Amino acid sequence: MSTATATATATGVELEARIRQAPGQFRVMTGDRPTGPLHLGHYFGTLHNRVRLQELGVDVFVIIADYQVLTDRDVADRLGAYMEGMVLDYLAIGIDPARSTVFNHSAVPALNQLMLPFLSLVSVAELNRNPTVKDEIAHSRQSAVSGLMFTYPVHQAADILFCKGNLVPVGQDQLPHLEVTRTVARRFNERYGAVFPEPDALLSAAPLLLGTDGTKMSKSRGNSIALGADADETARLIKGARTDTERHITYDPEHRPGVSSLVLLAALCLDRDPHAVAEEIGGGGAAALKRTVTEAVNSRMAPIRARRAEYARDLGYVRSVLRAGNARANEIAGATLDEVRGAMGGRF
Repeated sequence: MSTATATATATGVELEARIRQAPGQFRVMTGDRPTGPLHLGHYFGTLHNRVRLQELGVDVFVIIADYQVLTDRDVADRLGAYMEGMVLDYLAIGIDPARSTVFNHSAVPALNQLMLPFLSLVSVAELNRNPTVKDEIAHSRQSAVSGLMFTYPVHQAADILFCKGNLVPVGQDQLPHLEVTRTVARRFNERYGAVFPEPDALLSAAPLLLGTDGTKMSKSRGNSIALGADADETARLIKGARTDTERHITYDPEHRPGVSSLVLLAALCLDRDPHAVAEEIGGGGAAALKRTVTEAVNSRMAPIRARRAEYARDLGYVRSVLRAGNARANEIAGATLDEVRGAMGGRF
């Protein structure tokens, strides 16, 4: 475990206690890029945690980061449909627009204006060393990497700091990005006066779900089970999932990643221990495993799918949720930008 991870883990225990004691002191910023349908990996990895924080009374901001789609893509294909689908998914899982703010990046110009002063606070060398950026570049689908990719961590800093977010749920791989945000906030405050909080990481303990091909579940790899998938499509995708030749089912992520990911998915849906689920299937083999997973997923997702279908019948309401979220985000971003300009003596 790295020093940064160990620190974030230790801090997370304290943060959880403070959240329960005084949830109103926290503002969470989180979100997704609209590059494809949200899937079960998103649900168990981040989405249900947003609802948990919302229910505790934390002010939750959820950004649909449409501008950031261009960091590693030449064009933003099907952007409108993906954004609408995301709002449907958010509503279906329990995000309440009366208590959480859902908005899209491009609708908040003042947020993006913060990029300029923020970029002046970090060096090219610092951006170039960011390990998450290096990984994104390595897996980029573009023939050449744009300058926007290098500014990605600073763009995220603007996303977080425009609303003075002080708590960011992240996976371990996102800690370097959040450190850039903390650096930007600290340097701005030192140079111009105290304006921004230095946000803390709420490190996710979410387990890694593999896709149906045995690699990381991803919107772009076509190996995921979308939240909007129906029962039949879910059954078909699970039936085609990669396992192995050993008949007896065990939970052993290191040596049997494909089988173990399916066991874990069933366990998460059933709120059970994965070892117990594997033991129960035992010698039933891959067929029994996939049958168990299919039943567990379809049972867990049934109410979410029903709510999603209900919201999909009233897209006017869905769009109004985004308009209201955009309006609140614009109001806050405008106030923050005015404060930044004042701190900088009107020089920006």
